[in-house]
Amino acid sequence: MKKKFYVTTAIDYVNALPHLGTAYEKIGADVLARFKRMMGYDVFFLMGVDEHSQNVARQAEKHNLPPKEYCDDMAAKFENVWHSLDIQYDRFIRTTDSDHIIAVQELFQRIYDNGDIYKGAYTGWYCVSCEHFIPEKELVDGKCPVHKKEPQWLEEQNYFFRLSKYQQVLIDHIEKNPRFIEPEIRRNEILNVLKGGLEDISVSRSTETWGIPVPFDNSSVVYVWFDALINYITGAGFASDNQRFSLQWPADVHVIGKDITRFHAVIWPAMLLAAGVAIPKQVFGHGFVYLGGEKMSKTAGTALDPVSLAEIYGPDPLRYFLMREIPFDRDGDFLMEKYETRYNADLANDWGNLVQRVLSMVKKYRDGLVPAGMLDSSHDIVAEWKLLHDDLIKSIESLYDEMKFSVVLTKIWQMIQLSNRLVEVQAPWSLYKKDNASRELDNTLYALLEMIRVANILLYPVLPTICKKIQHQLNIDTDFAIEEAAQLGILKAGHSLGEIEPVFPKTKDK
Repeated sequence: MKKKFYVTTAIDYVNALPHLGTAYEKIGADVLARFKRMMGYDVFFLMGVDEHSQNVARQAEKHNLPPKEYCDDMAAKFENVWHSLDIQYDRFIRTTDSDHIIAVQELFQRIYDNGDIYKGAYTGWYCVSCEHFIPEKELVDGKCPVHKKEPQWLEEQNYFFRLSKYQQVLIDHIEKNPRFIEPEIRRNEILNVLKGGLEDISVSRSTETWGIPVPFDNSSVVYVWFDALINYITGAGFASDNQRFSLQWPADVHVIGKDITRFHAVIWPAMLLAAGVAIPKQVFGHGFVYLGGEKMSKTAGTALDPVSLAEIYGPDPLRYFLMREIPFDRDGDFLMEKYETRYNADLANDWGNLVQRVLSMVKKYRDGLVPAGMLDSSHDIVAEWKLLHDDLIKSIESLYDEMKFSVVLTKIWQMIQLSNRLVEVQAPWSLYKKDNASRELDNTLYALLEMIRVANILLYPVLPTICKKIQHQLNIDTDFAIEEAAQLGILKAGHSLGEIEPVFPKTKDK
């Protein structure tokens, strides 16, 4: 039986289309999911949208549409965005899905029955953009610290969750299981929050109607964040498919932005503990993609459209740039100049040119057939490449588990650069003309073909469309699997290559 791997991303409000910062998260999770499939795991990758929001209801009103009808339209648009970036999820969940409504009401009821939800009066500040109750001490100059807007003052009868009850339980869990929150800086932030004390939180709204009704009180709806977090167990089959839930849950990792770590690493596990449900194995709070030093925000208007960027070179170069240029555990800036440089230098020149040159030489000098050569370790460059190969194969799963996508790509690029150096040093075009150099030419071309085959497999999680094209040109129809990259000498003499064509288009006018 295959080992399971369940990965989720944050679900997004549908009040506006996703920006590049949102795409960064989804691409990172997709890269991880693809890699785990290549390792032989039974992967379930969940993405989706968060629809029960005041902001969503207001946008629907602006468009003169009922909220559900507006959400139907926006959910389809979100899926089109993710498809355009070649993101391969297993389910796209919506918080208006019938099984999610059942799951929310079931979890709410369980927590209530266990005595951890009670009725009380809420008086305080609420940021509509965040959909978040904000303690006065967290306001900056009287404004939301994230959206820089003045919050609303609310006074209403709500249901409260006894979050304070779980303060020490959560501290103990994190200290015993430090990998529960990654990276370390997020873990330290959450521990500081916990040690500073927790207050009970409001988990319903009595003045809103767009939402999931509280199961025992139809005059109130479940607070949007409480509702949204439950999507992760809905996706695993909670309250709808007990057998699947027992196999799928807990999630192996929630991939989320660092600004919502508190919801996922404090409130969410406390909710699950209160309901008697296992907590997720890990929460990974990634950094932000900045534009000119400013965090991308739909609300603030500082956002880039990922679809437009993907249309310049295709989705794969954008995926590569984000995963290579911005380490997943920290913040980074998107600069068009850097994007163009990475495309031209790394992809078109280093990788694309290598593939086209080598395959063309095999066509020209060996009639498109794999020569009867070998990866000759007596050659210094081949020996160095093998050392890099073996080191990466040994460490690649732990690097992916730590979300070190940039490190993996840097190591692959070191191998690609060695392959290019082998072309220049060996100069197959000269060997072809040289007497008594046939065996050396065979070994050189064979080594280069194997280097390309291996690198192409290793690049697949980041460059799925391009790697499939190169696989087709190599005339290989096996699945992309790390086991295939670990083994050397797989290409057989006499194997016929496919049709050769450039895999990277020329730079378009932008």
